[in-house]
Amino acid sequence: MKFTMIHTNLNVFDLEKSLDFYKKALGLEEVKRHKADDGSFELVFISDGTSSCTIELTWLRDRELPYDLGDNEIHIAFLPEDYDAAHKMHKEMGCICYENTSMGLYFIEDPDGYWLEIVPPRL
Repeated sequence: MKFTMIHTNLNVFDLEKSLDFYKKALGLEEVKRHKADDGSFELVFISDGTSSCTIELTWLRDRELPYDLGDNEIHIAFLPEDYDAAHKMHKEMGCICYENTSMGLYFIEDPDGYWLEIVPPRL
């Protein structure tokens, strides 16, 4: 039996701040939004426009404190069109949180503390 990955979820504390970050840092655009009838939550799906897999940003109205990710080392990896330009932009944004120069990759951190891996093309 075959399964197709359709989305991954990240809970976010400030939905608009997160949407702005993902658009600016990774070029991801909103493709779908669902609001609970009672306003208790909002789901926003963002995409790179080329993959059928999306990221679901979940905002919960009653959340009072930012999320504590603890020792969570889960991440999502991205392959930029131009690695050097991406690195320059992320450095200017101040969102690079870790660089592994021996592996030739780096991570950026979103407003909620999730790490996103930026991987160069491999020859």
